[in-house]
Amino acid sequence: MAYELPKLPYPYDALEPHIDAKTMEIHYSKHHQGYVDKLNKALEGCANLQKKSPEEILVFLDQIPEEIRKTVHHNGGGHLNHSLFWRWMAPAGKGGGGEPQGKLLEAISKTFGGFQEFKNQFSNAAVTHFGSGWAWLALDRDGVLRVFSMINQDNPVMRGMKPILGLDVWEHAYYLKHQNRRPEYVEAWWNVVNWKEVENNLNQWN
Repeated sequence: MAYELPKLPYPYDALEPHIDAKTMEIHYSKHHQGYVDKLNKALEGCANLQKKSPEEILVFLDQIPEEIRKTVHHNGGGHLNHSLFWRWMAPAGKGGGGEPQGKLLEAISKTFGGFQEFKNQFSNAAVTHFGSGWAWLALDRDGVLRVFSMINQDNPVMRGMKPILGLDVWEHAYYLKHQNRRPEYVEAWWNVVNWKEVENNLNQWN
């Protein structure tokens, strides 16, 4: 069964002015669609692999034939990461922005000493990551929250961790509006973080 582009949960312009409509359109309809198309192309004739979820593909990369492993790795990761990313955002004031509440805030405060310190650490991971990649908040094998970055389209599941929140810091995610000013993009993104969805991710694994 072929992988499909998930439905975007809001219009392209819904995250304005923090994430501009043109970037959203290109990011979703060109970049994410490209990952899906290339993943399906790479797995043509591999019926057993087509049944696996993107998470399973990344966790069991060593089971992917070597001649397509790199392509499946990159595009499977791109599909998984972006499918999560769209849900982690919502229009400002309509579910996006503000601060986490409840169990999520408690977990963040316990690990990082408060939301602001977590925000500082996460932003630093995003801003200082060299080249293309993602900043992540994830649960490790012991159920402890960790902040770190990963290259390209890698995902925390490859380290045996559970992704809770991620930020795309590939240039295609922000360059049309912010050019090389990645810190500006990161600061704007906090205004559209969908904390309810992030908490749902945490509850899924706890």
